[in-house]
Amino acid sequence: MALNDDIALLANVSLFADIGEDKLRLIAFGAERRRVPKGHELFREGAPADCAYAVAVGSFALSKADGDGRAEHVETVGRGTLLSELALISMVERKFTATAEEDSEVIRINRPLFRRMLEEYPEVTAMVEARIRANLEAMIRRVEALAGRFA
Repeated sequence: MALNDDIALLANVSLFADIGEDKLRLIAFGAERRRVPKGHELFREGAPADCAYAVAVGSFALSKADGDGRAEHVETVGRGTLLSELALISMVERKFTATAEEDSEVIRINRPLFRRMLEEYPEVTAMVEARIRANLEAMIRRVEALAGRFA
């Protein structure tokens, strides 16, 4: 895939939606494209996360271990999905296991590359902070909506 294709893909990722093409070029140029054959794991739940992955081609089944340690399917994601976005900011653990449902490709964005962009473009830092905050608030609302089930 060409650099311009990666820039176009990143522009469709919600976290990067309002970032200009010149800034996305920095990410796309420094990122690494990886192929993941059908049935192979991209990452495993509980593993340290040092990067995020944007799904470029194909789809991934996200699963989480249930109380007995068996994998429970959570959702399937495809092109334009950013996996482990918080890993771009700080050290976290993978919350799911991601397994390719078909031959797939991802764009691996490492934390030092992302931090470099934030340091060079303070206006991007404000946009990213607002997006992550909105995502966290939405997650909190979803959890609060479930709280009644467990009371």
